[in-house]
Amino acid sequence: MKLIVCTLALALAGAVHAAPTFDEVRKAYRSSDAELLDRHGEAIQSLRIDMTVRRLPWVALNDISPALPAAVLQAEDQRFYQHDGVDWNAAAKAAWDNLFRTRPRGASTITMQLAALLDPALQPAAKGRSWGQKWDQVKAARELDTQWTKQQIMEAYLNMVSYRGELQGVGAAARGMFGKAPSGLDLSEAVILASLLRGPAAGQKVVSQRACALALELRLPSTCSEIQLRIVVAMSRPQLAANLPPAPQVAQQLLTRSGQAVRSTLDAGLQRYAQNVLRQQLAALQGRNVNDGAVVVLDNASGEILAYVGNAGGGEVDGVAALRQAGSTLKPFLYELALERKQLTAASLMDDTAIDISTPGGMYIPQNYDKNFKGYVSVRTSLASSLNVPAVRTLVMTGMERFHERLREVGLSSLTRPAEYYGYSLALGSAEVSLLELSNAYRTLANGGMYGAVTLAPQAAAIAATAAPRRVLDARASFIISDILADRAARSVTFGLKNELATTFWAAVKTGTSKDMRDNWCVGYTDKYTVGVWVGNFDGQSMWDVSGVSGAAPVWRDVMDYLHRGQSSRAPKPPAGVLRQQVAYQPALEAARNEWFIAGTESPVIALVQDLHRAPKILYPGEAAIIALDPDIPDAIQRVFFQAQGGQNLSWQLDGEPLGQAASSYSWRPTPGQHQLALVDANAKPIATAHFQVRGLNKSAE
Repeated sequence: MKLIVCTLALALAGAVHAAPTFDEVRKAYRSSDAELLDRHGEAIQSLRIDMTVRRLPWVALNDISPALPAAVLQAEDQRFYQHDGVDWNAAAKAAWDNLFRTRPRGASTITMQLAALLDPALQPAAKGRSWGQKWDQVKAARELDTQWTKQQIMEAYLNMVSYRGELQGVGAAARGMFGKAPSGLDLSEAVILASLLRGPAAGQKVVSQRACALALELRLPSTCSEIQLRIVVAMSRPQLAANLPPAPQVAQQLLTRSGQAVRSTLDAGLQRYAQNVLRQQLAALQGRNVNDGAVVVLDNASGEILAYVGNAGGGEVDGVAALRQAGSTLKPFLYELALERKQLTAASLMDDTAIDISTPGGMYIPQNYDKNFKGYVSVRTSLASSLNVPAVRTLVMTGMERFHERLREVGLSSLTRPAEYYGYSLALGSAEVSLLELSNAYRTLANGGMYGAVTLAPQAAAIAATAAPRRVLDARASFIISDILADRAARSVTFGLKNELATTFWAAVKTGTSKDMRDNWCVGYTDKYTVGVWVGNFDGQSMWDVSGVSGAAPVWRDVMDYLHRGQSSRAPKPPAGVLRQQVAYQPALEAARNEWFIAGTESPVIALVQDLHRAPKILYPGEAAIIALDPDIPDAIQRVFFQAQGGQNLSWQLDGEPLGQAASSYSWRPTPGQHQLALVDANAKPIATAHFQVRGLNKSAE
């Protein structure tokens, strides 16, 4: 028998087999996961792509505990460092024993096993390998031993061999069975892994027998009972042990192929910090029925997403992309529109008293969050303190259609229904928006009215795919709105002077709470960053006694403090066409102050004039208003209500035809087309006029 083996060895001496190089094998190796990298190249998240096998990144031999190679050599190939890829002595003994045994005994070396792992043609069929396969396996093993070092052979083998079930490679086996890196494997764990190589599908009893015998051979201090207990625990682990993933939603968006590593715009440290802060706040709010939340951080200049926390836990819902009711977070864009159209200034007085607005669906009666009314307050106070009634009055002034269009212009693409669908409650955030789009809309304010797309891909690669920033808001009005949102004194009417919105650096911020306390928001920006936070419940349950300041704001404040821990934030410079002037109120409803105005709208005195003494003016519809008919309401009952101030002793006139007295609102059945509404005196002389348009059900101009 030894003569036969020697003859085979001599025959193989001249055989040539094209073995791959070690570098080729390592380069071709693919993890079953794809890896998400942050903006600095730091690994932040893995995502399983290949579901047929579980492999983690390749592990260098120096990063594997020495206990594992020692146990593997004892179990599989004790003469590994002496033979040339084939252990002829073991082969001869196996061949002799197999002549007299019913259960064949193998003599494959580690090198021969690796050769089979590298070449699918050498894999055994259901009945085992053919003689031809065995011959080719021997030749391949000798070629590997000639070209590779023993250390390279051992490293490749440990990374490519299957250990248990879908776990392939030492990285997946160590993580999946023991919850640790390969470098941390102890002697008992190494013995268990080595015992699995001969039969990865073997039952616990068989594995225990092999492991106990191997431990005895290696003279380990562990008892067989201890090893058996560890086997039970290791083989019962349901999945790879891992910490809660910090960015699963981003990984799902960017990772598509197993083995790939994709760099994102995220900052790993900021991402983990935002996730931890959100979790801590939700834990504090657990007694108020607040279970879910999301955070997004944008770079104002580039639009890069620096943090994207889809939810605080390991769930599947993406709170950054989910649509939720916006609450008061839409008010800044309403007031910006009114300032831009010069219908209001920051100093204008708004009537915060009860208002009833007739609508086709009945009377709409908005109320403030605290159920109290403040009387006459300035636009600055109305926005900063988030008063609802002045916002609704402003929407009546600007027109629903125009405000709806403005919200679409700042990127709120979810507003797909016509303006009439939302009604006047649109001023109070009845529409559903995503945290990402809402935060980017605030970023538009931060950038002086310039809208630009956001991205998760590095900016260098995303420039070609993103349009250049475009102006969607007036720079002057945007500046004034930012100044109001940063004014803690104006905010104090509702929130007080000390709250989570009062940062130690310049920041503009707005909170919002949706109807029935289902959603709570805090969105704001500094000169460099925009941060948006949402808390609530993904299942739509109402929160209990949670406001913007107590719900989302603490997370917003902590993230902003983290971003500015080493840098300050400066207020924006006023653009051309904006001036500051001292303004006083008569009567002194608010203290005299310096106020910002768009040039041409400034006034040193804001006087409250009783309605009897006010100049006649058409309040609704405003000049160039667009009114769209509601397709869900029968034509016969659709109505538009004309409203005026100072309308005593005046009459309504529409397209030259008299309608009735203007001292109160007038109900008119709308007809499509262009119209001219006028307030006329007793001699039919126009005192005030307004041109408006009614659109038909097909939404096209008549």
